[in-house]
Amino acid sequence: MIRLATFALAAACAATTLPAAAQFAKPEDAIKYRQSALFVMSQHFGRLGAMANGRAPYDAAAAAANAEVVADMAKLPWAGFGAGTEGGKAKAEVWKEAPKFKEHQDKLIAETGKLLVAAKAGNIDALKTQFGPTAASCKACHDTFRDR
Repeated sequence: MIRLATFALAAACAATTLPAAAQFAKPEDAIKYRQSALFVMSQHFGRLGAMANGRAPYDAAAAAANAEVVADMAKLPWAGFGAGTEGGKAKAEVWKEAPKFKEHQDKLIAETGKLLVAAKAGNIDALKTQFGPTAASCKACHDTFRDR
């Protein structure tokens, strides 16, 4: 798990220091990158949701590990939304309303950070309390910026 977190942090640092055009050989690569990062995040978020909603037994260590992946992955996909990378499931509004899209990015990163703190608290109630606001930040962005 530490190796994954280290890789994710290194990728996040690289993603924030280079323009999107320098990171991806083709626009399709950017689309695949952002979709992959969001997919991995959703898989780990789903595991937390199963615990928070009682569909899976609560495991404090697993909750903390999954929340760590979610928080790390939440920082990654945004480099894949540079100019010239339109397509995939992203609506044109991502590029037309860039400041609003950035607000949603920042909100998700903040909420996943809070989710990590809640998961590390080691009790199901803290996880349940923060899971809803984190899920709402995902939904708000999807409702505005994602094609179904």
